[in-house]
Amino acid sequence: MSVLARRALAEFIGTAFLVMAVVGSGVMASRLSPDDVGLQLLQNSLATGAALVALIVALQPVSASFNPVVTLVERALGMLDTRTAAVLIGAQILGGLAGTVVANVMFGLDAVTFSTHERTGEGLWLGEVIATVGLLLVVFGTVRSGRADRVAFAVGGYITAAYWFTSSTSFANPAVTIARTVTDSFAGIAPSSAPAFILAQLAGGAVGYVLVRFLYPTLATSAVAAADRKVLS
Repeated sequence: MSVLARRALAEFIGTAFLVMAVVGSGVMASRLSPDDVGLQLLQNSLATGAALVALIVALQPVSASFNPVVTLVERALGMLDTRTAAVLIGAQILGGLAGTVVANVMFGLDAVTFSTHERTGEGLWLGEVIATVGLLLVVFGTVRSGRADRVAFAVGGYITAAYWFTSSTSFANPAVTIARTVTDSFAGIAPSSAPAFILAQLAGGAVGYVLVRFLYPTLATSAVAAADRKVLS
C-alpha cells in the first residue's frame, strides 16, 4: 500500500470513528437523559473529546487531521501538495458519512435520515468561525512549537470546552458537518443549515491560517519541521 493510500485510510477511519462518537453519544445521551438538554450536551462533549484524544494518539504516526480545514491550511503552508490534500479531504468526507451510517444503524435508526434540526443565525455562524480559529491555533500552535506529542490532548481538551463556550457547539469541521446532515438525532444538522456552517468554518480557516503564519513565522528546528510533516499530513 502506498504512503498516500495509508494516509487516506487513516483519515477515513479516524473521521468515521470521530463521527460515530459524536452521533452515537448524542443518541445515547438523548435516551439516557431525555429531559435534560444540558446533561445531553455534557455527555456528548465528553465522549467526543475523549474519542479525539484516543484517535489522534493512535493514528498520529500515519495521518490524524480528520478535518478538511486543517488539511487546507496544511496545503496553504506548503506541507502537502494539492493531490494529497484532495485525496485526504475526500477520505475525510467519505469517512464521516460512513461513521454516521454506522452510528445510526447501531442505535436502531434508519441508516440515512436527513436531519430536521435547523441551526441558523449570525450568532451560530460567528460561533463556527471562532471555534475553527481556535482549533487551528491549538493544532498548529502545539505542533509548530515542538510539542507534537501533546497535540491529541490539546485538541481533545479544546473541542470538549468549545462545545460549551461557542453558540454553535463547535462543529468546526466541514466533513463532520456534512456527515451530521444524515442523522435526525441530537447531533444532527439540517442540510439547509450546513452550507452556512461550512462557509463559516472556511472563513475561520482563513483567519486561523493568517494567525498561524503571524505567530509562528518560522519553525524552531528542523526536528519540528519533520514533526509537522509527520503529524499533519
